[in-house]
Amino acid sequence: MKISTKGRYSVTALYELALHYGTGPLPLKNIAQGQGLSENYLEQLMLPLRRAGLVKSIRGAQGGYMLGREPKDITIGEIITTVEGPIAVVDCLLAEAGAEDQPCERACACVTRGIWEKVCDSISEVLGSITLQTLMDNDKGSDHVGCAR
Repeated sequence: MKISTKGRYSVTALYELALHYGTGPLPLKNIAQGQGLSENYLEQLMLPLRRAGLVKSIRGAQGGYMLGREPKDITIGEIITTVEGPIAVVDCLLAEAGAEDQPCERACACVTRGIWEKVCDSISEVLGSITLQTLMDNDKGSDHVGCAR
């Protein structure tokens, strides 16, 4: 499984909103600049995030976006599945999650299906255990050694 730019940018954008939580709406331009993201692409990502209640949008000159809930109440898994859909490492698990029309005809006899289910469950568990607050807390003491900033 590979998380696309939709998932990565969504997490990064909401992280930027978490950094400004409680200070009012943040213009999309500021979110994009703060994290080095494309403003146009970010605008497309905000629609599903808003529909899911992860962000709120405020119109007007002083408008922008803000988190729909506290950073401690938004998980990375929730963000990823909102923009990417169900987490699955193989197509047959997507059918089970309702993201594909055709269930696998070999699902009942598949020797490896249990492995892929465990992998998906583990990924979901990890992503569900990390919140935006966790990211902020982890970043406070980090010096990002070896990373260009």
